[in-house]
Amino acid sequence: MKLQRKNRLRASAVGALAVSGALLLTACGSDNNSGGAGNGNSAAAAKNVECEGAKGKLLAAGSSAQKNAMDLWVKNYMAACSGVEINYKSSSSGEGITSFTQGTVGFAGSDSALKPNEVEESKKVCKTGQGINLPMVGGPIAIGYNLPGVDNLVLDAPAIAKIFNNQIKKWNDPAIVKLNPGVKLPDSAIQSVHRSGDSGTTQNFGKYLGKAAASDWKYEAEKKWPAPGGQGATGSSGVAAQVKQVEGSIGYFELSYATSQSIPTVKINTGAAAPVAATSENASKAIAAAKVKGTGKDLALSLDYATKAEGAYPMVLVTYEIVCDSGNNPDSLANVKSFLGYAASDDGQKILSQHGYAPIPTEINSKVREIIAGLK
Repeated sequence: MKLQRKNRLRASAVGALAVSGALLLTACGSDNNSGGAGNGNSAAAAKNVECEGAKGKLLAAGSSAQKNAMDLWVKNYMAACSGVEINYKSSSSGEGITSFTQGTVGFAGSDSALKPNEVEESKKVCKTGQGINLPMVGGPIAIGYNLPGVDNLVLDAPAIAKIFNNQIKKWNDPAIVKLNPGVKLPDSAIQSVHRSGDSGTTQNFGKYLGKAAASDWKYEAEKKWPAPGGQGATGSSGVAAQVKQVEGSIGYFELSYATSQSIPTVKINTGAAAPVAATSENASKAIAAAKVKGTGKDLALSLDYATKAEGAYPMVLVTYEIVCDSGNNPDSLANVKSFLGYAASDDGQKILSQHGYAPIPTEINSKVREIIAGLK
């Protein structure tokens, strides 16, 4: 009984955690990034972690947009609950959902909420319930570019849409010149770079363009890249590598790729008083305005991609953990509740902003905690 009490609320003072290349905000896809956002920073200690009943291995898989957060959470959690091994396979949102509906993982990570057909599929695994979406981490999708001599580039949604739709082809196009008075833009070709595989990041990028540039972006927001032209690359690591290496290129990826590789990022003219930079703080302002569109225990969010609020960066994604509301595998349930309970805790959320993420707003996160505690 004494040992059980000790395990129940074990506080672990996790020392200075050197955040390496494995701890970068990555995109939805199999990414092996080098370098590190926030090198030398310390992760917060995992305190008051509920370990009782958690033991053995917990398998999870899916979006690598949250991989850095997972790396931090897993290290801190396993230091507090030494009897548990968390194995999160960073692959893609689609692969994570497939693993979940096949019953091979305790939970999945996805940059997009479950579709109705995926909810129906989940009922085969969640014998007495269904899959639900729990928002756990958010962050900005940055647009990085390689244009020597231009360190302050402003674009708006229509210009971004036309660039990635192969309609604006030169850097000194009048639409870009108008947005950047006084900036010397070269008469050179634009090389846009996009994700080659299915990607939740691509889907969220498409959601933004579909809302903020509806007249210029007519594609459905899907995981597969829809537009003609451009260069495909594997994962956000591949997109960032292309932008880093190729002069005149532009691509979209999570913020930490830009910060770790010193890639300049576009400020977005949203219609607010000043163009908005891609920062965790500015992304948080946009996520704070999100509305819950899910029903019951499902907390899928609706984001305002066309926001004009001052300082709100509109191109954001929210990554969900997907679990059964009931009918979870009894062999993994205790581990799922324990681990996700830590991720949604104050300590788990506080470490996010240090590494390029935007914590989930308190009002929504309090609901996430309640639902995790009630999983069965």
